[in-house]
Amino acid sequence: MDVNNTFRSLNVGLPEDILRRKLYGDFEGAVRLIDRRLAWTGLPQGLRDCMTAQREMMLRTPPDYPFTRDQALARLREHVPDFSEAEFDQRVDDGKIGWIYLKGEPHYFARFFETMCKADHEFARRAGVRLHGVESVAGVTGGEDRLERCIRQMKERGSLSNRIRIRATVRLHNERFTPGMFLRAHLPVPAACEQQSEIVIEKIYPDGIIAPEDALQRTACWEGEWQENPRFSLVYSYIHTAQYHDLSRPGTQPLASDEELAPFLVEEAPHIVFTPYLRALAAQLTEGVDEPLEKARSVYDFITLHMKYTFMPAYFGLENIAENCARSFTGDCGVFALLFITLCRCAGVPAQWQSGLTAEPDFCGGHDWARFYAPGYGWLYADPSYGTAAVRAGKEERRGFYFGNLDPYRMVANRQFQAPFTVEKTHWRADPYDNQVGELETADRGLTYEEFDRTKEVLLCEEL
Repeated sequence: MDVNNTFRSLNVGLPEDILRRKLYGDFEGAVRLIDRRLAWTGLPQGLRDCMTAQREMMLRTPPDYPFTRDQALARLREHVPDFSEAEFDQRVDDGKIGWIYLKGEPHYFARFFETMCKADHEFARRAGVRLHGVESVAGVTGGEDRLERCIRQMKERGSLSNRIRIRATVRLHNERFTPGMFLRAHLPVPAACEQQSEIVIEKIYPDGIIAPEDALQRTACWEGEWQENPRFSLVYSYIHTAQYHDLSRPGTQPLASDEELAPFLVEEAPHIVFTPYLRALAAQLTEGVDEPLEKARSVYDFITLHMKYTFMPAYFGLENIAENCARSFTGDCGVFALLFITLCRCAGVPAQWQSGLTAEPDFCGGHDWARFYAPGYGWLYADPSYGTAAVRAGKEERRGFYFGNLDPYRMVANRQFQAPFTVEKTHWRADPYDNQVGELETADRGLTYEEFDRTKEVLLCEEL
């Protein structure tokens, strides 16, 4: 059995005595109790799987929350010397600085400062931080930026295409390498889908295995024993075409069959789950709305107009992603996409995952978004993260564009959340749900992101 499948049982929940230790931040005590329970011969399989996944989650959580209160304040004051304790407490109370208990003491999220810069342009200016990526800099320049030009041209032409070339690498840290060791590496590559064509693997080093173009999470894979620490790398190119969908006009696409749409209406534990709260929320948001397009729009509006963007810890350690987002009103691109998908499915609207990279001429970063099905229009797109960025920038037209449409600065590698690789990993994945930056494992265990380097670089982004 693939150990990563144990995550499908997360919703079983921990026994109360173990849960209390986890919430207090006594991870050592919680793991000790889990080990005792896992030794029981009569333990139900669902609970066994849940505790197996939870054990590894707790072992990996502390590095995501390294800062004490004093250390977090010091980190802020490196950039903003007059940042006050009252300001800090206010941002914690507002959910803008993530934290957990570690042995009863608050510890703060490793990327809280980056979140503050991305989600608050005034703070970024105050801190003297220059933002990157079109989502992050939306509204900063004052003039027509790259995305606004893209949206205008798509509306004028009906579509926009980019030829994109990317170089990606993954490499074990030198100090962890020993000659003769076994390594298995994966890097995402473009998958065949509606948006992408002319996909070419231009270079791959060393020789590796390329998954079929229709793989749900498409990768290049290398495996073997190595005398020198290899830098696994590839260069690929493709054309990404974004079609403009004018939702103010009636759709003319033929209807998909119920059989085709059925897989995109069901639960997929542990994160796409129709909990009582999410069922009730979906019903409230779509009350009196009959058309699937408008139901999906109600969900999109709820997320983009009310949610606040925050960087998230590794998804490996997250639980009940969609429901927790609907409780906290915070999340990142993948969290928002999962909430959108779950609420749409609760409302009877087929929806599915898509992810990979944003690939701009001067920026490359991992990103997630969603697709949904509307009769007459076929499969459309929704990017709630870009929608929330548009709200931060006061760009209502842009927010509206990302319901139904995407820009052409994308690389699609993954078309299903929590899908296996073609060459499966033997051990824990660094991200058991998605793959944007690569994976690496030895003969004995899966490696965490802290143990290997990943790079991705756009070599060409040429408008056609």
